Order: sequence, then C-alpha cells, then structure tokens
Amino acid sequence: MRKNNKLHTINFENSIKKSNQLSMAKLSQGLSLNQLQLFSFAIFSTQRNGQTKFHKSDFEQKFGLHRYKTEDAKQDTKAILNLKFSIESLQNDVFEYYNVFQFIKYDSGLFQFEWTTFILPHILELKEKYITTDLSITAQFKSAFSWLLYEYLKAHYGYWHKQMTKQEMMKLFGVESKKSYATNTADFKKKVLDVAIDELNKYTELEVWYKEKKNGRAIAAFDLHWSVPSQSTILASKSQVDELYSIIDTIENDMFNYLDVVEGLEKEELSMIKNIKRILDYRKKITDTLTATEAKNARKDLILYVRILENQLESARKLKKVLDDPNYVPFYNWLEERD
Repeated sequence: MRKNNKLHTINFENSIKKSNQLSMAKLSQGLSLNQLQLFSFAIFSTQRNGQTKFHKSDFEQKFGLHRYKTEDAKQDTKAILNLKFSIESLQNDVFEYYNVFQFIKYDSGLFQFEWTTFILPHILELKEKYITTDLSITAQFKSAFSWLLYEYLKAHYGYWHKQMTKQEMMKLFGVESKKSYATNTADFKKKVLDVAIDELNKYTELEVWYKEKKNGRAIAAFDLHWSVPSQSTILASKSQVDELYSIIDTIENDMFNYLDVVEGLEKEELSMIKNIKRILDYRKKITDTLTATEAKNARKDLILYVRILENQLESARKLKKVLDDPNYVPFYNWLEERD
C-alpha cells in the first residue's frame, strides 16, 4: 500500500448514510451525475429531518447547480423513479427486484417522494455495515463514474485492493453494453476508469491506482488499489456551532448591562472588559474548518470565562455595597508601596 498523507475531514452535517448493499447495488449504474445528486439529496433530506420533500432551490444550492430547469427535473425524476434494488445469485438461479420509490411528485419547484418500505432500513435503520458520503466532496465530481467508484470502494471497508475482470469493471460503471469500450480498452480507460480515478485522487480522501493484468497483449483484468488516510478529523456539528454562537451572542447582548455594574470601579471595569473581549474573540475561531474537538474545547473555555464574569459581577456588587457604607475604611495595601 502507498502511504496516504491526505488531510481527511468528515462533515456529518453534510453527509448521507447508505447500507453497503445499497451502495454496491446496480441501481445507481446508468444514472447521470444530476440524477445521482437528486437521489442522494432525497436521502439527505430524509435523514436530516425526516422530510420526504424538498425545494429545488435547496437541491441546486447543495450541488452548486445553475439553471436547473423544470425539463431537467422531469427527466431526472423519471430516471430515479425507475430505480430498482436487486439481489441476484445467478449460480443458484435466484434473483429479487424491489422498487426504490413508490412515487415522486414535482410541483412548482417542490419535490415530494415516498420510499418503498424495503428501502427504508437501508437509509434509516443502519446498525451494521454502511458508508458515509460527504456531499460536499461528491458535489465536486464532474462525472457520474467518479461517484460510482467512490461509493463502491468505500463500501469495501477494510480492503486495500480488488481485482476485477474488464467485463466486471464495465458492469461496475454501467457501460457493459457500449461496444466501443468492449472492443477498445484504451477508450474505456480514457473516458471512464481514468476519469473516475483522477477525480477521486483530486477531490476525496482516497488514493486510487490500478495495475493491468494481461492475457497475452490484451488487458483481461484490472487490479484496483486504494488507500485511506491514517487519521481523520470530524468537523464540528451544527448543534456545537450553534451553542458557541449562543454563548457569545448572550454576552455581547448583555455587555453594557455588565459594565453598568462596575461603573466607577476602574480596576474591576478594566478586568471585566478584558474578559468580555476574550469571550467575543471566540467568534473569529468559528470557521468552516472548526473540528468537533476544537468546538468542545471552545465551549469549555467559554463556560469558564462566563463563570469568571459572573464572579466579577458578584464581587463588584459587594464592593459597591461596601463603598456605599458610611463607616467604610479603605484597605491600605502596603505591598504596592514597596514596588
């Protein structure tokens, strides 16, 4: 295996999960890139909030699409409505086919769909083998072949290579009926296999390459190799980020109320201003690359500073009460005089 030094960040807020069976099923083969995106966004919408409807504008924004017309939506909807999940054992003369969707509707920019009951466990009740696909990664793909290969390799977790005949490789990409690829392996490599591998190496955490297995002068098989990064980083969740903003916003909104308490107490006021600024500065640290661990540590720090702020307020109130006492005698700090 090659050493993989890529920086792999996982964004669960922008990801979908699919069972290994669904990831490796033939259902996605033959779909265009937009159709794969539409199918994945239906999964994303269902897993995010249980909604089986979404607006075209949200779909366009997720994948950076421009001018996705009603006619495009019509063609893509027809294609994914025909998706079937298949289980085949040709050796035992057994096969099963299940529809993925019961129906899909489109009305003035709103998609509405209904999954079949057989498919739901493959996207909602995931307990064992499944893959996570970050849609911000796949949104960069220009080819549907890249998406197919990416999910296929991720579904083979724990593997580092897999040998496939040329015919099996063509079936993986859904181009087994294309005669030019069957007769011209160089054409298949140039327009399908190499395109997918180049995009996976450019946009994903995987490093992919292959070795050719020849039968005489003809290429009979491909030995696919891939590696994953030795370490992965999980990005902060939306709930983590929202909580950080909530703490910071609360302090910022009440800032002048806090300062009113220490008005006239120069030393206490300076100390409080410094602490408030320290809290507000955390806003700059909340970026798209903030990790879950960094968010956890930031929350811990902010809670500590808020407690310090509360102690400062309480001390200021007590000090003002003492200063208002006509019998108060200020404390003489002789240590300061020695400095």
